[in-house]
Amino acid sequence: MARKVHDFAEMQGTFFAYIRDIKYATMTTVDRRGRPRARVLLPIWEVVDGRPVGWLAAFRTPVKTAHLANNPHTTYSYWSPRQNAVFVDSVSTWVDDEPTRRYAWELYRSGSPAGVGYDPHTYWPGGPTDPGYQVLRIDAWRVQLVRGTDLHSTIWTAEDGAATPVRAGTAGRRTEPGRSD
Repeated sequence: MARKVHDFAEMQGTFFAYIRDIKYATMTTVDRRGRPRARVLLPIWEVVDGRPVGWLAAFRTPVKTAHLANNPHTTYSYWSPRQNAVFVDSVSTWVDDEPTRRYAWELYRSGSPAGVGYDPHTYWPGGPTDPGYQVLRIDAWRVQLVRGTDLHSTIWTAEDGAATPVRAGTAGRRTEPGRSD
């Protein structure tokens, strides 16, 4: 049976622990015919105003761009051989403003949560203004954690049931990953 929580802080520590352990996620989008497409990527996460917000440094491929233009709803799933899993249902949107792109770049460099991330120069040697460097913002509206030892499930859903963007790093209060002040 699943346990539902109303405050993301109740599951935040486990969320970040699983992501630190697993690191890579499968991102699923859907095409115009409703057919899913999955790819493995490495998003980073933080909590802003009590809600999980993810960032994905990615190439703006034609398939990903077409899928998100038609339907921005995405799922990011994590799985470990211990059967621990994380499922994040969200809305993913391209971010084009330079300050936010630089913000995501620095989160990747520093790790968010700690231990998750990389030096983006590896893929985009021109830095955060490299034309190939693109950023997706991930606004979660539902998160499910599954503990592998007993398949216990914990589910958080945004109060309004929808992704509500908050400006990370500017408006609202950011919580350090793994910490719930």
